[in-house]
Amino acid sequence: MLVHSTWTLTVSNPTILPRSYNLELVKILHNQIGLEVGTEKIPSTSFSGICGSCLTQQGFIIFEPQEFYQLSLCGLTEDSSKAIVELKLRESLEFLGAKFNIINREDKITSYEELYTKLVANEPEPVRRFNLQFTTPTAFGQSSGSLPLPFPLPSLMFRSWLERWNNFAPVYLGGDELITYLNNALFIKHHRIQTRNVQMYKGYITGFIGEVSLQIFNRTDPLLANVADLLVQYAAFAGTGMKTRLGMGQTTLKQ
Repeated sequence: MLVHSTWTLTVSNPTILPRSYNLELVKILHNQIGLEVGTEKIPSTSFSGICGSCLTQQGFIIFEPQEFYQLSLCGLTEDSSKAIVELKLRESLEFLGAKFNIINREDKITSYEELYTKLVANEPEPVRRFNLQFTTPTAFGQSSGSLPLPFPLPSLMFRSWLERWNNFAPVYLGGDELITYLNNALFIKHHRIQTRNVQMYKGYITGFIGEVSLQIFNRTDPLLANVADLLVQYAAFAGTGMKTRLGMGQTTLKQ
């Protein structure tokens, strides 16, 4: 089971939160669904933080009454997905002295088997271009002692998605050989990205946000092109890169 739940939020008055508010909010939500943050090597949830138009001043974020905001929480396992579906936030979300009004909720529910059957097993006509939107700062962990890499390298994106898929899905897709093949089968057709810092604990991580279009070569084996499509679709649930359970790497697929 996979679930992507999105709440639409508003505030009644200008609302100020510290830039590190995500750490408190994710703890609150995970406590409500019965999961402890930080106990899993590969997280079984992804989290967006509160996304939308807001102002930043020094170490604070200001949310405005005339704006609509979105908060997303995704489950990558049967247990985490069921817990998210059953999560009841009622009419408001209150934390750190702030109050957000909840005006809508949307749930997208599917399964690993359904995605695999639809996008790979049924052998559909391959999709050759993927338009991705990275809505929260995205970065990739490197070797010990190295700074995170804030750039959308295709090999790192697909490795991130494949690692989560192979860990949670009943269908194993492949390992390093698949990453190597996909890395040689596609290229970045277009991107419009910028870097943005996100506060994590006492420090900051630099990530990228924006649009990235991937193009698959026509010579690519149709089956493996469909596997690429499967992993791109999965990114909407799993996120991309590091610290996706804390609000980084939120990814959507644009039509």
